[in-house]
Amino acid sequence: MTASSPILRVIDLQVSYYTEAGRALALDRVSLELYPGEKLGMVGESGCGKSTMALAMMRMIKPPGRIEGGKVFVGDTELTALPEEQMRRARLSLISYIPQGAMNSLNPVLRIETQMRDAIQEHRPEMSKAEIQERIYHALESVELRRSVARMYPHELSGGMKQRVCIAIGILLGPKVIIADEPTSALDVVTQRQVMETLGRVQQQLGSAVILIGHDMGLMAQFVDKVAVMYAGKFTEISPVRDMFTHPLHPYARALIESLPTLDNKGVFKGIPGLAPSLIRRPSGCAFHPRCAYAMEICRSVTPALERLPSGRFVACHLYDREGNVVNAELKTAG
Repeated sequence: MTASSPILRVIDLQVSYYTEAGRALALDRVSLELYPGEKLGMVGESGCGKSTMALAMMRMIKPPGRIEGGKVFVGDTELTALPEEQMRRARLSLISYIPQGAMNSLNPVLRIETQMRDAIQEHRPEMSKAEIQERIYHALESVELRRSVARMYPHELSGGMKQRVCIAIGILLGPKVIIADEPTSALDVVTQRQVMETLGRVQQQLGSAVILIGHDMGLMAQFVDKVAVMYAGKFTEISPVRDMFTHPLHPYARALIESLPTLDNKGVFKGIPGLAPSLIRRPSGCAFHPRCAYAMEICRSVTPALERLPSGRFVACHLYDREGNVVNAELKTAG
């Protein structure tokens, strides 16, 4: 693997949930590449597949869910091909996951250092007690926590401190990919910024790639390098963050950006008409076409592929040709 090689490659990843009502296709042959040091924001409405993708990359999908196809590589290691024991060791060391509601993921009856020590011993049984203790202190100091926090219980910590502890656990073994699933959703805005600055600084120290999952587009604008918009288990657009906010290509991405409040439209709320589709009864063609103001006849019958444009951006939409030119007059007028 060369320095210019992607650190994370997801190829045609597919996940289904089997329910009494039928099969819900939660992730539909999704592909993604991420390079060392990159920060990717993954956005979309609830139920679109963001957290499912994170759990699938970690191979943590539980029944009735099932990973039905695809490959995930971190560096040269194919995670989807590892035996379960090796995959367990790959978690934290190659790829780590800071879960949604991470503040509630700490064991309330164990000291912080006990929980961190267990994680290290599980993956690095050869390390001495002194080395483990030093690793714990270094991880806590990396997220701007005092060494004394190691001896504390979770209930003795504030929300922001708990979140930092979860980040410290996530970086204990220097993973190449860090997935943070809405890591600031339960925090006030000041603490949110502090936690995101901590995550960004730690990522730079490790040279890791970060995937930030969330709904907060303002947070994405400040933190990530590029944004991937997901809808009904597929990516609709992947673009650099500045391009996404100034000139979104896909109508769904455009609708998400336009729903954000601005100084120019104070007091005016602009939502997206309709509801996200059922993953059990997905619309034919492009899943967004029932809600799309620019839908054409082809959108109702043919599912668009995620195409790379000459600009380097990716979009899955019939409104553009392979050169990125708009083929719909209404969109040209609106743009």
